[in-house]
Amino acid sequence: MSLSDIQSRLNTAANDAGRDPASIELIAVSKVQPNERVASVLGEGHRIFGENKVQEAQGKWPRFKETYTAVDLHLIGPLQSNKTRAAMELFDVIHSVDRPKLATSLARIAQEIGTCPDLFIQVNTGEEEQKAGCLPLEADGFIQDCRVMDLPVKGLMCIPPADETPSLHFALLAKIAERNGLSGLSMGMSSDFEQAIAFGATHIRVGSAIFGDRVYS
Repeated sequence: MSLSDIQSRLNTAANDAGRDPASIELIAVSKVQPNERVASVLGEGHRIFGENKVQEAQGKWPRFKETYTAVDLHLIGPLQSNKTRAAMELFDVIHSVDRPKLATSLARIAQEIGTCPDLFIQVNTGEEEQKAGCLPLEADGFIQDCRVMDLPVKGLMCIPPADETPSLHFALLAKIAERNGLSGLSMGMSSDFEQAIAFGATHIRVGSAIFGDRVYS
């Protein structure tokens, strides 16, 4: 696979769903990828990237942002409250807002610095104990609480359980978003992004299918 292969599949899935491919952002997930691979994808002109950890991103992206213009950096992994400020200073979008304590921290720091990244609320659609995200039954209330704090909530994010049909979870996320007037849907990864597009995904998160297998130190 390659960036061009994934973009081609995105275009086909969008056309099959009667959607404009330009309405779907392809987030190239560069976590634990060697810098030379990231530089290669940047060199192809791609500018939307995703990272799982604040600390790893801090060691990689300030230098890349100096070299390449208009990079759009997304945090797609869990965010610890003590890393909130660092995340807000580095990332353009945070996809993993999942609990009141984090929302309060985001709102407080946004007041201090006068700006806030775009935010997605993570919903634990499979209600898995080991996974981050608010529960589906709590999502409406949490979305409202974030709006009261003037947080720029743009949409919802989910990671379906590995052993369940992802389309059921994509449909659930889309339903929650629709009833709350949210247009952003961050859903779909390397193995299922075409299904996610059929259910309205606006942001798909693809890593190894673009970069190759991850390189863990």
